[in-house]
Amino acid sequence: MTNPITITTAPCCWGVDDVKNAHLPAWQKVLDEAKAAGFGGLELGPYGYLPLDLAQVSAALDDRSLKIVAGTIFDDLVSASNRDNLLRQADEICALITRLPKPETHPGQRFSAPYLTVMDWGHDDRDYAAGHFDLAPRLDNRAWQTMIENIRAIATLARDKYGVRATIHPHAGGYIEFADELERLVHDVPADLAGLCLDTGHMTYSGMDPVATLRRYWDRVDYIHFKDIDAEVYETVMSEHIRFFDACAKGVMCPIGRGSIDYTAVRALLGELGYGGYITIEQERDPRNTGGILGDLAASRSFLAQAGF
Repeated sequence: MTNPITITTAPCCWGVDDVKNAHLPAWQKVLDEAKAAGFGGLELGPYGYLPLDLAQVSAALDDRSLKIVAGTIFDDLVSASNRDNLLRQADEICALITRLPKPETHPGQRFSAPYLTVMDWGHDDRDYAAGHFDLAPRLDNRAWQTMIENIRAIATLARDKYGVRATIHPHAGGYIEFADELERLVHDVPADLAGLCLDTGHMTYSGMDPVATLRRYWDRVDYIHFKDIDAEVYETVMSEHIRFFDACAKGVMCPIGRGSIDYTAVRALLGELGYGGYITIEQERDPRNTGGILGDLAASRSFLAQAGF
């Protein structure tokens, strides 16, 4: 028996990662095109992209029959001085997403959506080392512990004040990216406090096998992201001194089914282990290159439908 899976999307498909980027599309356009592409749900996107005004966002979502499946913290998780900012983001995001219409809960879904997906970001030394296990500097014990304390504080606030499940997302170019960091994270953050959002594209970019990693950490996987990697572009950018999102601008992320990830094996695993709930498809890009987004999303959705998702 296969549990139901709903495929959703995220603003990063439109190049929305850095809210300071002057080239971002209007958030209303992202909602319009998410609806046009056939999605019933999407993520909120990085803090500050969609407004935090309940009435405004509710009306915009209702007009398009969309629901928010996750909010996002995409920020410096390492610095102790950033704790207040992180907690403010968590508080404001959770206050919004828990008052919006709730996404359906499916059989096999361990925790109900919406989630709070938490990613580390904002460090040049790791950004330029994205994907390079042997070259990327690691945090010392003190800095690692500070990051874990920040994550625990975010997850505790989300859980205890709002009933929202925090899911930690290893992300290329951040200080939680590689297999050793994922293993340490799972050890240091208890299961009753936070789960994982594992991303097939980021696992592949960092040298992890998505199927093996999903299986290993299955008891902690609450939410999943799908991407695909253009192997030829990946090989090129791995030979360059390049930031992660500059690699995305070169097309390292491609429509699902056109890249190197074995989605037949991923589908078999999810069926075997009984995953139910939400999978968000993403394809990071330069926001100045969004002309093909609807075609890319259609290709990804078509492939996944044929693959049994």
